[in-house]
Amino acid sequence: MSDLVNEPGAAVRLRLAEEKNVWLCTVRPDGSAHVTPIWFVYQSSRWWIGSDHSSVKVRNILKEPRVSLALEDGRFPVVAEGDSSLICGGFPREVVTVFKQKYGWDVSAPVRLGSKRVFLEVRVCRWLLAGTAQ
Repeated sequence: MSDLVNEPGAAVRLRLAEEKNVWLCTVRPDGSAHVTPIWFVYQSSRWWIGSDHSSVKVRNILKEPRVSLALEDGRFPVVAEGDSSLICGGFPREVVTVFKQKYGWDVSAPVRLGSKRVFLEVRVCRWLLAGTAQ
């Protein structure tokens, strides 16, 4: 299996811009997988995910930053493996703008009273695309 750490091709980048949901897989403290569908943007060669600071995915990432992401279409797989970082303030303006354009949502605004918004920034270590995974 070859690692594709460069930007994916135009067809994949178009899917990343247009598709609304991705499945995020994090690792629980006991080693089991936690898989959840989420909204995302792919900007500046990074996956960006908005979340509440108290979410299960954030707690998991604080212990184990390795994650996998998979678009919903199983016929033409787009899977990325990477390392995530938690951004707790100073959110990239261009990422907030793309979330607003894609979903009509201010990803930086708290969802409920007293909650704290964070970003997950995922740097891709390996792309697993149709015809490349074995």
